Amino acid sequence: MATDRYVVLGLARARAAWFGQVSRWATAAALPIDFIKTVSGEEVRTRLRSGRPFSALLVDGGLAALDRDLIDLAVRNGCAVIAVDDGRSTRSWRDFGVAAVLPADVERGVLLDALRAVAQPIARRDDSAVPLDPVEPAPARWRGRSVAVTGSGGVGRSTLAMALTAGLAADPRYAGLVVLTDLALHAQQALLHDAGDVVPGVVELAEACRGTALDAAEVRSVCFSVPGRGYDLLLGLRRHRDWTALRPRALAVALDGVRRTYRVVVSDVDPDVEGEAECGSLDVEDRNLLARTALRDAEIVLVVGLPGLAGVHAQLRVVRELVEFGVAGARIVPVVNRAPRGPRQRAELAATLAGTLLRAACPGVTLASTPIFVPERRRLDELVRDAAPLPPQIVRPVTGAVRALLDRTPEPPPPPPTLEPVAVVPGSLGSWSVDDAEADGEGGS
Repeated sequence: MATDRYVVLGLARARAAWFGQVSRWATAAALPIDFIKTVSGEEVRTRLRSGRPFSALLVDGGLAALDRDLIDLAVRNGCAVIAVDDGRSTRSWRDFGVAAVLPADVERGVLLDALRAVAQPIARRDDSAVPLDPVEPAPARWRGRSVAVTGSGGVGRSTLAMALTAGLAADPRYAGLVVLTDLALHAQQALLHDAGDVVPGVVELAEACRGTALDAAEVRSVCFSVPGRGYDLLLGLRRHRDWTALRPRALAVALDGVRRTYRVVVSDVDPDVEGEAECGSLDVEDRNLLARTALRDAEIVLVVGLPGLAGVHAQLRVVRELVEFGVAGARIVPVVNRAPRGPRQRAELAATLAGTLLRAACPGVTLASTPIFVPERRRLDELVRDAAPLPPQIVRPVTGAVRALLDRTPEPPPPPPTLEPVAVVPGSLGSWSVDDAEADGEGGS
């Protein structure tokens, strides 16, 4: 008769006592588990992606390989993560996503109880998982507003991202709580702002979030202050190839931490959003991780283009790719940089954009607004070089449109606090004995 058992992956430091003990329990059938030893985090990832179901990942809490991405991969594959903590780790296991925490001198019964509480038994006959009751998602916490600025190369995207950030920073409602994040593969905001340094940046922020969540002060310490314009700056990649150092879950937590620190986050991002589903390559999806994460999360996406045949074609191509990626048309705002000043030329350009969009590019898609026109400004490079305030004719159009769209959808209030159990240190509540219980019983009779 087929019986159910727990299929457990194990990962620990060399000569960990508990690791050998669990292996002996499994070999002697003292526990209903199949214990599969692994030697590295990469082996764990490979096994999780193999398609075979696993009940739990029993992992040493002190390993650097135990990061958010490994936990996220395990959870997405139905594998609960149980950390063995020797008391030296300072991680917040609950925020980290770990299902259970056991001491280093774990007992057999305690381990079995943990597996019964958080893991799924696997049937021997077909290796099918026994489903558990669905878990209610945790309530969302407060997050700032997010605006992304994208567009093909050479359209002035980075300059308009600076202008938008400066305009929003001048709003008293957002004073001191606006940040510009450089999430392009060829990052150049450090150059445009004359940051004077290239670290820290988005790579360091994501790396810091692999093992813990940063508070607001720690997030601000990674950003550079731009006092002349009233906002902060998160530097981007130092080299194009540095995208290989980013991990999806760690980056998502890092950017979410930025939104929990600032009221408005403006992102300068590339328009490339291809992933495995579009081109069949995981490497391409990882390379486009910055853009895919930022554009998926943005409330408003400004798509910058240039006037003219080639400019309109490139802009509509970006809009079509964003819609196919899953960005709703109601979140997309077209921006025409270096636009003609005449009303007739602007009307013709707007009609061309709308007509081409409806007929060929994205039939049935309605954008958030009509095109925003930003006029040509001479000697703009000199103003950027001298760190002078950007001219109002560039700042006002994009800032006014974005502010109107943000006001149209008011910022949701933070959810009310929920009453949850609080962890306490053993012994901090005093002691209790049988004599005390008998005394209490006598007093109540």
